Amino acid sequence: MKLNQTTLDKLEDVLEESGYVVRYERGTFQSGYCILEQKKVVVLNKFLMQESRINTLLELIPQVNINFDALTAGSQKLYEEVMALAEAKAKATNEES
Repeated sequence: MKLNQTTLDKLEDVLEESGYVVRYERGTFQSGYCILEQKKVVVLNKFLMQESRINTLLELIPQVNINFDALTAGSQKLYEEVMALAEAKAKATNEES
């Protein structure tokens, strides 16, 4: 997966198509983001570099409730890629333990 602005925009689209609002704000975020689940707001640290923003969204998307059926075809494909990456990462982590 390329770490460019287009990828960042597409990852944001996945969240937005599921009803989440993505905002960039200042703050003391432990992991670069904050989820306000009841209001479906994802707040990312605005001082993160583009690569870090993408990596943060790749970590975040598997943790939130995404409505797969509400996604466009392109977003569904990207969501499946993100979930496959998360699954591979979890499997690698489990094998190390």
